[in-house]
Amino acid sequence: MAICRSGLFHLLVTLVLSNTIATSNANVEGDALFALRRAVKDPQGVLQSWDPTLVDPCTWFHVTCDADNRVTRLDLGNGKLSGNLVPELGKLERLQYLELYMNNLAGQIPKELGQLKSLVSLDLYHNNLTGPIPPSLSRLSNLKFLDVSNNDLCGTIPTAGSFSKFSEESFMNNPRLEGPELMGFVRYDVGDCK
Repeated sequence: MAICRSGLFHLLVTLVLSNTIATSNANVEGDALFALRRAVKDPQGVLQSWDPTLVDPCTWFHVTCDADNRVTRLDLGNGKLSGNLVPELGKLERLQYLELYMNNLAGQIPKELGQLKSLVSLDLYHNNLTGPIPPSLSRLSNLKFLDVSNNDLCGTIPTAGSFSKFSEESFMNNPRLEGPELMGFVRYDVGDCK
């Protein structure tokens, strides 16, 4: 009987711990998404379902999750959102698709997006983003698609890592963005690129 109780106890502990870890991941990801929610204006109410009291952000509109309830896709293109991107987005460890095109997002691209090791597609075109492209993004080895065109980015286009495979269409209509013709070997004078 003691052996059965011991086995049952270990099973119960394992279940509680795995549920705690899953809830913890959901809370971290929910907190990261809600940080974005607080940082943007949402005149069309596309983020209305983003309720921080719900433990699981997988129930929110425009959020897709995997079988482990981890966020894999964020679809907020053409949502008329304005405001800034937040560094907390870098906590979405399994995010594969970040679709924020055709909004009115301003400010810099957070360097923390370089922590999104699973990211396959980053769509930030047609916004009001400024500043340099963070070099940390060139470490995203799974990144297959990038579009930051039609913003006001500045500085030199990175050419290392995944950036070596993107065409100039990915960067068009950023009048203060330089390169990639120098292939990153010479730094441009970016002056007041902020």
